[in-house]
Amino acid sequence: MNTVPFSITVQNFQWIDGSADDPLDLCAHGDVTVTVGRRELSYSCCASAAALRMLKTLTEDHLMEPHGPQMLPCCGHFLIADEALENVYIDCCDNGVDYAVIHQGDAVELTAGDGEKFLVDLKDYQRQVLAFARQVEDFYNRCSPKVVPENEFDRNGYLTFWKEWRRRVQEEEEKG
Repeated sequence: MNTVPFSITVQNFQWIDGSADDPLDLCAHGDVTVTVGRRELSYSCCASAAALRMLKTLTEDHLMEPHGPQMLPCCGHFLIADEALENVYIDCCDNGVDYAVIHQGDAVELTAGDGEKFLVDLKDYQRQVLAFARQVEDFYNRCSPKVVPENEFDRNGYLTFWKEWRRRVQEEEEKG
């Protein structure tokens, strides 16, 4: 199987209420389109959860599971930090668009929900995911600082989200 072009675009960044800025909303939303070859997988989703999920796939496989986390999730209801406060699990509803990501040497195989498979050059995949993550982070940086939750569970989830995000981005940037 030959590799196909891969890209990620996002439009209409906003917060859940549709506003351009909301210091209380921790999850950025937007219209995200993943293009694999000639196939487009699009969803108006929680772009911040999608970006972290994609960052995870730079080093880990992602399998589609019934009621499991989607690559383009509708929402990110809960940010659940692990005990070490190093990684976060993003719990969401069943709405969204999912596809599998399986590492195969210098490529990743993406499998759409209908079973169609695509092979993407790993370096191209990495560049596109990092560019998408930078766009999401830039949106946060253009907005008011977030009000960090007082509740320990929510605070740990949010702070761990950004800790894992920055670690994963830094590790990829150091690889070159």
